Amino acid sequence: MHAGHRSTFVEVIRWTRRDIFWYLLIATIPTLLYQLLRWTWLTIPWVPIALVGTAVAFIRGFKNNG
Repeated sequence: MHAGHRSTFVEVIRWTRRDIFWYLLIATIPTLLYQLLRWTWLTIPWVPIALVGTAVAFIRGFKNNG
């Protein structure tokens, strides 16, 4: 656990700007394909996403508790 120096928002953005750029690029490509080229087969139903998210939350919660 890090309990020392508190980082400002600008410092965090500066440290993570490369990752933010790549995630935005990766997220933009399928969004543009879906919106501009009407690739409707790219859609994912919400039920599997919610199920996996709930499972990950439970696993992380129990691992952090012990």
